[in-house]
Amino acid sequence: MMDPPPLRVLYEDNHLLVVDKPAGLPTMGTTGDRPTLLSVAKEYVKRRYNKPGNVYLGVVSRLDAPVTGVVLLARTSKAARRMTEQFRGRSVEKTYWAIVEGKVDPASGQCIDWLGHDERHRRMHIVGPTFPGAKEARLSYRRLQILDGNSLLEVMLETGRKHQIRLQLANSGHPILGDRKYRSCVVWPAGIALHARQLVITHPIQGESLTFSAPLPTAWAALGVRK
Repeated sequence: MMDPPPLRVLYEDNHLLVVDKPAGLPTMGTTGDRPTLLSVAKEYVKRRYNKPGNVYLGVVSRLDAPVTGVVLLARTSKAARRMTEQFRGRSVEKTYWAIVEGKVDPASGQCIDWLGHDERHRRMHIVGPTFPGAKEARLSYRRLQILDGNSLLEVMLETGRKHQIRLQLANSGHPILGDRKYRSCVVWPAGIALHARQLVITHPIQGESLTFSAPLPTAWAALGVRK
């Protein structure tokens, strides 16, 4: 069995566990002995709080395996239910940073597309609104820096579709560095240059607004990204 990476905890209380996911670790749903963020987090809770038996953790937000950054887990079913309602109601704020190929011009804008799932190749495609199962995908972006001919973008998600940021940016002619699945030809040290930078939620029990931020992976600083 593969040794799991250490869990990087950003926040925890009796209801929530917020972690910084590394590149290459699936959030959940793998087979065999491959660790997932969920299995690593469950082991962390079990050991930290000396819990016997199975540990409950509900995955509220998730990231693709090559993506890094903030992931929200719920420690109770009540918290999971309430947080899921927030995500469905789009009352959370999700901010990502991405380094993409080329100079993005204009420096800010919006992407609105319809996405369809290719089950055979396990990827998403831009489709028409009448395509079976098509879902609308909306995001806005602004350019933060030019990095040796590439662009650092801040991306604000309005919807949360599978591979949405990866596909929509690639479709606009600016694939994320390292994302070979969506047409990038640039090598990236680990995973791809997409990072879930910040998440703003309302606490499911206490009701106050909480902001969680994940530090950038070390590879970003080598390109001159200003944090």
